[in-house]
Amino acid sequence: SYPVRALVRSRADAHIFEAFPTVDVVEGDMSRPETLAEALSGVDRVLLISSSDQQMVETQSTVIDAAKNSSVRHIVKFSGLSAADVDSPFIFGSMHAKIESYLERSGLSWTHLRPSQFMTEYLREVPTILAQSALFLPLKDAKLVPVDVADIAKAASVLLTTPGHEGKIYAMSGPEALSMKEIAEQISLAAGKTVQYVSISREERRQALLAAGVPSFFVDALDIQADERLKGTEAIVHSETHTALGISPTTFAEFARRNAGTFLGESGYVGLK
Repeated sequence: SYPVRALVRSRADAHIFEAFPTVDVVEGDMSRPETLAEALSGVDRVLLISSSDQQMVETQSTVIDAAKNSSVRHIVKFSGLSAADVDSPFIFGSMHAKIESYLERSGLSWTHLRPSQFMTEYLREVPTILAQSALFLPLKDAKLVPVDVADIAKAASVLLTTPGHEGKIYAMSGPEALSMKEIAEQISLAAGKTVQYVSISREERRQALLAAGVPSFFVDALDIQADERLKGTEAIVHSETHTALGISPTTFAEFARRNAGTFLGESGYVGLK
């Protein structure tokens, strides 16, 4: 095992990390450089990840600047497939692209990990699965390539603990392209109940999200993302990262079986096996 330092805003909220003897938990704020010196002291590799919000570029750039003035020599940037397009209309894709560019100009060694849609995104649909046995999404017959976050975690671990990844970009997806109808079928099989896919309009999805209290900035971003997905921009399987890093790709069927209780509202998310 490797000694790990976890930077958290609240030690009380991050008490789950205290159970791991090799994890050193330190409090700090990624957007406040004066809190980062202690967190980065003695650290040589950093996994750069923060909330997808309006301040993401400034927040992560602040960490990159602080890393340059510390012992850090290599940053693994947790990014996204859409960062491959610097002109992406999807705001979080263009933000990731800007951060990647800033990191590449920093003088530090870098690696970009670009996963596709997370399989866990479908857990957001549990309320309508329970109430109406349906997924309501504005994706028509578009196909996506969702990836298990457990596989992403394994990839990040390899990138942080083995040499030879400097200056490389790793695109990562699940092992198959699936339509929402096929996703619903996989959830149905795992949960033992019929779940239908209902294709709704983008405006219907916008109104539903706003009514649920999702911030308008995030609703706008998800709407543009849906438009991009309808164009087929996220239908390509990227199996090369699983292969290169020696990770057995998790299928959506396996993810759904592991989280059958979650889709039935009986238990919480089940992650690494």
